[in-house]
Amino acid sequence: MKKNFNIKAIIYFICILIITLSIIYIIDFLLLKREAKKEINLLNSIVINQNKEEVINKIVIENEQIDLNSKENINEVKIENERISKVKELKKTNEDIVGWLEIANTDINYPVLQGSDNSYYMTHNYKKEKSKNGAIFLDKDYDWEKPSENLLIYGHNMNNGTMFQELLKYKSQEFYENHPIIRFTTQNEDSEYEIISVFKSKVYYKSEKDVFRYYYFINAKSEAEYDQFVKNAKSASLYKINKDAKYGEQLITLSTCSYHVKDGRFVIVGRKKN
Repeated sequence: MKKNFNIKAIIYFICILIITLSIIYIIDFLLLKREAKKEINLLNSIVINQNKEEVINKIVIENEQIDLNSKENINEVKIENERISKVKELKKTNEDIVGWLEIANTDINYPVLQGSDNSYYMTHNYKKEKSKNGAIFLDKDYDWEKPSENLLIYGHNMNNGTMFQELLKYKSQEFYENHPIIRFTTQNEDSEYEIISVFKSKVYYKSEKDVFRYYYFINAKSEAEYDQFVKNAKSASLYKINKDAKYGEQLITLSTCSYHVKDGRFVIVGRKKN
């Protein structure tokens, strides 16, 4: 009888422990998500207010050939102007901010930072505060003076749905077909990139030979190296995408963690639209 009582007590204790840990996990999940949404709302509020007349005047000076009678053109340029202004304004808060990344109709809508190493912004946000979410950041080796052939951008795969977690939805070809464009804005340019490949990968051991280490490709040493990267990316794609890239076209690569294998990665590659 006493033995049965002890077993029931142990089971009761384990149940209470599981419930307590579950509550802690849910609270932590909700707090992280709230923190991320609060941060994005704050970021989106930092935009230089420009009225339509000021924007049009600026456009006329920079491009006299624009059709000012076209409402569509005016609105499109105004949006682009505000995006570039947003990046310029954000750089005042942190010089490490190099751009803004967005995939329309998703939660991927973040500033992009570049540090002196590839570890700082894994644990800090755009305000340089400690954060489990980290930040979206560009590889330290990207050279803006050159510029480099590939914008290699990293972000955490957060269970709360923030940062680059939503990239994993590209496992579905239908999701790709509805979200084929990556938009990246700097203080000088607002560009769109067409996705050409979606694939799973991993961080390979140095001893492993004849593997595709996509994470080493930033500065192409030659046309052949560029072409080989594109060929490997296309071959690894989870499904066929009727888009390609040729030497001279800038690439963008988005990388996040994936748990299909140890040290797994999920990767999306795009080419800049002309």
